[in-house]
Amino acid sequence: MENQRNLRKERTGVVTSSAMDKTVTVSVSRRVKHAMYGKFITFSKKFHAHDETNDCNKGDTVRIMETRPMSKTKVWRVVEIIERAK
Repeated sequence: MENQRNLRKERTGVVTSSAMDKTVTVSVSRRVKHAMYGKFITFSKKFHAHDETNDCNKGDTVRIMETRPMSKTKVWRVVEIIERAK
């Protein structure tokens, strides 16, 4: 029997903090159109993500993926750094 994993969520966001060891805080924002008024609203949410190599810096754009719980608040990991901060 073939082992199948569930599809894992992926998000793209900006690193807002890299002060912790092997952990970064990633802010993911999305734009949603208001149902009645049509105005675009920006929602943002922060995630703690595991960064094994401590390679991310503040301002980097990264892709994160859902993973097993690594601590109380950390259930995401950094897959790749899309763009470095300038």
